[in-house]
Amino acid sequence: MPIASSTATSGRLLALLSLLQARRDWPGALLAGRLGVSERTVRRDVDRLRELGYPVQAVKGPDGGYRLEAGGQLPPLLFDEEQAVALAVALRIAVGTGAGIEEAAARALATVRQLLPARLRQRVDVLEIAAAGTAAGQVAPDTLLALSAAIRATEEVRFDYESPSRPDDDRPRRVQPHHLVVRSGRWYLVGWDTVRGDWRTYRADRMRLRVPNGPRFTPREVPGGDVAAFLAARFKGSDGGDRWPCRGEVVLDRPVADVAPFAGDAVVEEAAPGKTRLSIGSWSWAALAAGLLRFDCEVEVVGPRQLREAFAELAARATRAANPGG
Repeated sequence: MPIASSTATSGRLLALLSLLQARRDWPGALLAGRLGVSERTVRRDVDRLRELGYPVQAVKGPDGGYRLEAGGQLPPLLFDEEQAVALAVALRIAVGTGAGIEEAAARALATVRQLLPARLRQRVDVLEIAAAGTAAGQVAPDTLLALSAAIRATEEVRFDYESPSRPDDDRPRRVQPHHLVVRSGRWYLVGWDTVRGDWRTYRADRMRLRVPNGPRFTPREVPGGDVAAFLAARFKGSDGGDRWPCRGEVVLDRPVADVAPFAGDAVVEEAAPGKTRLSIGSWSWAALAAGLLRFDCEVEVVGPRQLREAFAELAARATRAANPGG
């Protein structure tokens, strides 16, 4: 009997804690009804949670009730099975974010794994997530936290920026931060440059923040309203949406099966048996022509004229490279 009673109490405490985490305020009578016990039993269970370190506060009012506050110490946490697996997956992925938390994430994952039931541990252990190489340019967690705080507070940030393309440009930047985005293992700040009067994208690992922050600002909407599409467009060199500024159409002397796996976001279709029609874009005509040569086959340019001219210029450059001084 004592064992059964103890088990019932422990189960009820977990249920009570789960309810307290689900919403901000709970009237005592409603908690009692959900748990199937008296309000007196709820009061006792709340006292037990407090002894375990959970800061459960009494809420005054006509109905009375309870609220789970954030505490000064980290008490034992409660996760259901789906949350536990999701947490383990997120910790495995953390190594590829470039946020400089790989060691801490690995230790946290080991702790979570030890607490998982055997069946869930097996699900997590068979999950293989590998970063495609070491994340380039790791960012200090303090930098990410400071940028996130500035975004929430709508405060201008001031920082020094290491630009490989402009090594002598040491002027401090002033930017109204709007979005902190991860792309291909790197963190980017998307913000409004107050000096240039335009949107700019900065790699967070190249930023050295200055303190204090600047004045408050009124948030703007990125062009198009979608920060992911905006960032993708900027990486394609486009100022007018998520599309390549240079786009051409060719016929390759290779079958579709050979071309499709390496065509990226191009439109691929069969032109004839053993030939592929490709509509593809790039950030410049020279880059587009050079990229098409990687298929190592005959290329028939359908259009436009700029693509033909780019091939002619590449051919001239190749000839000069093959015959230096000739």
